[in-house]
Amino acid sequence: MRKRIIGGMLCIAVLIALSFTTPTERYFEIAKNLDIFATLFKEVNALYVDEVNPNKLVKTGIDAMLESLDPYTNYIPEDMVEDFRTLNTGQYGGIGAFTREINNRTVVTMILESYTAQKSGLKIGDEILKIDHVDLSKINSEEEGHLMKGQVGTLVSLTVKRMGIDKPIKLDFKREKIKVNNVPYFGMMENNIGYIQLLEFTPDAGKEVKNALVALKEKGAKALILDVRGNPGGLLFEAVNICNIFLPRGKIVVSTKGKIPEHNQNYETLNNPVDTEIPVTVLINRGSASASEIVAGTLQDYDRAVIIGEKSYGKGLVQVSRPLSYNSQLKVTTAKYYTPTGRCIQVLDYSHRREDGSVGTIPDSIKQSFKTASGRVVYDGGGIDPDVKTQAKEIHSIAQKLYESGFLYDYATLYAFNHPTIANPRSFSLTNDEYAQFVLWMKDKNYAYTSYLDQQMSELNREAKREKYYSELKPQLDLIQSKIEESKKNELQLYKDQIKKLLEEDITSRYYLEKGSVEVGFKYDLDIKKATEVLLNTPQYKKILNLK
Repeated sequence: MRKRIIGGMLCIAVLIALSFTTPTERYFEIAKNLDIFATLFKEVNALYVDEVNPNKLVKTGIDAMLESLDPYTNYIPEDMVEDFRTLNTGQYGGIGAFTREINNRTVVTMILESYTAQKSGLKIGDEILKIDHVDLSKINSEEEGHLMKGQVGTLVSLTVKRMGIDKPIKLDFKREKIKVNNVPYFGMMENNIGYIQLLEFTPDAGKEVKNALVALKEKGAKALILDVRGNPGGLLFEAVNICNIFLPRGKIVVSTKGKIPEHNQNYETLNNPVDTEIPVTVLINRGSASASEIVAGTLQDYDRAVIIGEKSYGKGLVQVSRPLSYNSQLKVTTAKYYTPTGRCIQVLDYSHRREDGSVGTIPDSIKQSFKTASGRVVYDGGGIDPDVKTQAKEIHSIAQKLYESGFLYDYATLYAFNHPTIANPRSFSLTNDEYAQFVLWMKDKNYAYTSYLDQQMSELNREAKREKYYSELKPQLDLIQSKIEESKKNELQLYKDQIKKLLEEDITSRYYLEKGSVEVGFKYDLDIKKATEVLLNTPQYKKILNLK
């Protein structure tokens, strides 16, 4: 309750101030409400029955106030600024390794190529026991991250447990400047089709995509698949740079409009393109947001690429960061962005919340239609609609449980220990006998989970009891539940394709790092197969884009 009061007061201070039209009235109300808040906070701090943490209490109030605006306007205190900077630049001082927590273990899940982690012998599958002399069982994951990172040039040691070695081993590293690639993978597919995976929009994203395309063209690429699935966005000007690769100089890519007209801006392509003719498909899904949607939407508006996949996320808001006192920062939404046709693809309307505070989507009744360069009709207010829709397969609960519980990870470690080498990732596939060995290994493991069907059965039981039908329906309900439990015994076979894919990705990463986990998944990827079909069928490609 105390936290809600503080958050509410901060929110009221701002909302009251915004209701006044003249600058004098607004500034007076801001000063007045800040004075009320300061007085309130002082009294709470002095009189509340228990000790309060002033920093934590104020941050709770600030977070509640900003949350009432939208999820993207955030306060970044001084101790989180470095993490914020890493998120926006993709750079940090470290060793070049990714870890995750599995059942109170910190394990290495990926090694970045050519950095000190790889050079000094760290391996995927290692369990980290200590960082320097600090036992990881005594600290949390956030503290682990801070210990792993540090100033470039400083030393750090890891004590790790490795399969096949009885005693823990100690590895020494010198921290270096780590730059996480926006393009972790690019390569040639069959039929002279190039493929570029773009996962982020941090600095140099445009340069990385450009270099990848040039390299692919040198290898004979005659068409391109640009994959921004699961890419949450990032720097707007990098989206402009990527569009510039495929569009002539002087084309508008995106416009931003906010409440301050002087800050409204059009972003145009400034450089000569790499290739304005190569056929392009862009893969999107519900995880493609912000800058990813600028790229997809702009290339769609100019009929420069066929968009394939699911409807995108629908984030059409622009944020900028502003420095605050005491080395803290504010990330604040300042504008909405619009594609070249004038579309705003923002799906949630934060400016018109319901009475309970929830947020609704933009109603279909007020969505507007726009026309692309060749006259195709596109719409605003709901993300980017793909030109060719595909249906993504939902990962089943059993596959997710095996991943989250670390069973796939641990078996991949065991497999790599028993197999010094494997085929190249595009050829590698677990045989039926090898998958059967995995199923046998899982036999004595506890991987109980609650499926969607289990949840529905629980709801049905509750409703039957509420409606007084439970005793009458109990025999049928018990029979259905027993059938569900019986079917679960066969789920490792029933969802073999999903589990096998995840397992193969984990296994190949041990031998080929990022490249392995990407390439081994190609054979399962229906979006890539559809993109290949479209690119190989020139009449269809032109028909989709309404080109002559």
